[in-house]
Amino acid sequence: MLEISSKTNLLEKKSYKYSLQDVAEPNLQRDIYSYGTIPKVAFNHRRVPMAMPEEIWITDTSLRDGQQSVEPYSVDQIVNIYKLLNKLGGPYGIIRQTEFFIYSKKDRQAIEKCMELDLKFPEITSWIRASKKDFQLVKDLGIKETGVLVSCSDYHIFKKMNMTRQQCLDHYLGVIKDAFDAGVIPRCHLEDITRADFYGFVVPFVNELQRLSREAGIPVKIRACDTMGYGVPYTEAAMPRSVAGIIYGLQHYADVPSECLEWHGHNDFYKAVANASTAWLYGACAVNCSLLGIGERTGNVPLEAMVFEYASLRGSLDGMDTTVITEIADFFKHDIGYDIPPMTPFVGSAFNTTRAGIHADGLMKDEEIYTIFDTKKILGKPAAVQISKTSGLAGIAYWINGTYGLDGENAVSKRDELVVKMKELIDAEYEDGRQTVMTDHELDTMIQRLAPGRYVMK
Repeated sequence: MLEISSKTNLLEKKSYKYSLQDVAEPNLQRDIYSYGTIPKVAFNHRRVPMAMPEEIWITDTSLRDGQQSVEPYSVDQIVNIYKLLNKLGGPYGIIRQTEFFIYSKKDRQAIEKCMELDLKFPEITSWIRASKKDFQLVKDLGIKETGVLVSCSDYHIFKKMNMTRQQCLDHYLGVIKDAFDAGVIPRCHLEDITRADFYGFVVPFVNELQRLSREAGIPVKIRACDTMGYGVPYTEAAMPRSVAGIIYGLQHYADVPSECLEWHGHNDFYKAVANASTAWLYGACAVNCSLLGIGERTGNVPLEAMVFEYASLRGSLDGMDTTVITEIADFFKHDIGYDIPPMTPFVGSAFNTTRAGIHADGLMKDEEIYTIFDTKKILGKPAAVQISKTSGLAGIAYWINGTYGLDGENAVSKRDELVVKMKELIDAEYEDGRQTVMTDHELDTMIQRLAPGRYVMK
């Protein structure tokens, strides 16, 4: 059958219908996933068209997947995180949704307090176990959409759930029907999709979900979950690891519209951000993220990273306030007590700090030489230096100017007598075996000894 595609405006074949393959033994993709070896990346040299949607957005799982990986947040901390997400996402709601647990009294209290703020974005959604009682609880709380776990690889179907594919399909369809009966939009979390039999289970299952959705008159959302971080962004990679192939297949063979398609990735192989961007580029409207990347094992897609990916791909922040990213980092560090590795991009204490004298020399001449962008303007964090044995005269001079707010004709040069004397003392420290960087307090004390009253720390 031929139909005009609303996406390409071309006649396309719609006769690709995949039936459930109810196999007797699980397909564990052993040619790719042999447990005693590193997972392999196979290529089939098939390309699918790049097709970024007209709109793309971010969804958040900091209060669900993220909270599973740290000490539980207090109600006040949850409310503050929610307000920070709203502030970061801006007036157009680029951070479109966030998901909450709803089981404990504390969870429900946090939801109620967030609802009382009456913020349009991010929309409050939930995540539940799949039962009629839970769907009713979602509806009673006034939540319109909930996530539902529907694991889709044979690892889960056969090994964890102890079912056949047909039994699993029937079970899931019953669960989603309960959601429709309760008038709740189900967001189906296709767990472990990068190890699943895509054409033998995933596509037939999603086609059945679409059928139920049409009958109920309620949309169904599909979250493609790269649970183990196996996805790859390479354009000609073979299934089931191809992110582009998964997104294309869900659209082309299971008729999932872009606005109902979401990517959820993990960072086990350092590909979380690249994979999420690929999902956007090939047709998913939403990528699911967590603040600071906090999540299971190596973590989720860092939300702050996708803010910058969004701006890079769209050419605009569309109202997002990136200075809030620094507020978020400070909140996690000081209020929650979360230890952010100092070199973490955008949020680490040393992400735009150098110890190299040659870099500091470049910064003194023009910050743009060694700074990714105007970090003071965009993140409220100016470029900085730490003083160590490799900082040199330029590093010391840059530290003095930054610390004491000196610029223009008041700025010291690396040839200043004070800078030369400080370098002699610092070099002597490291000659005596010092390994750590010089602290701001130590350097200020040194300056007050060498040049009393010349500068006062701000």
